Amino acid sequence: MTIEVVENPDQSLLDFFTNKIAEYNWQNWEVSERKPLAVQMKNEQGEVIAGATARSFGDWLLLDYLWVSEELRGQNIGSKLLAQIEATGKSRGCVKCLLDTLDFQAKPFYERHGYKVEWTQEGYPKTGCKYFMVKKL
Repeated sequence: MTIEVVENPDQSLLDFFTNKIAEYNWQNWEVSERKPLAVQMKNEQGEVIAGATARSFGDWLLLDYLWVSEELRGQNIGSKLLAQIEATGKSRGCVKCLLDTLDFQAKPFYERHGYKVEWTQEGYPKTGCKYFMVKKL
């Protein structure tokens, strides 16, 4: 047996380890599914101009991304997207939402919508911060 450092691993190797951990976790979690969710807004040409992605997982809505195109920011679209994805999470039985945001991103936006910082990862990736925020739905 040997240990090999792989500087630029193929995606198949990364997927292998992800799948092995997932197999183990699914055998031990009390929840048997994690369902993806997305909301989107399109313009007249059918192009996506705003949206969000999340996953429902037991009692939790895990918000991955919320994005609004530059020209639409400040028009309450992010608030509408967030409200819609939270409402859909609640309809799936979620009672809490977890997200993370960086110090230059949307912390004040999420705080205005009732999210509270549960943990701060300082020095991320070097001198910034990453905030883990939670809200009861």
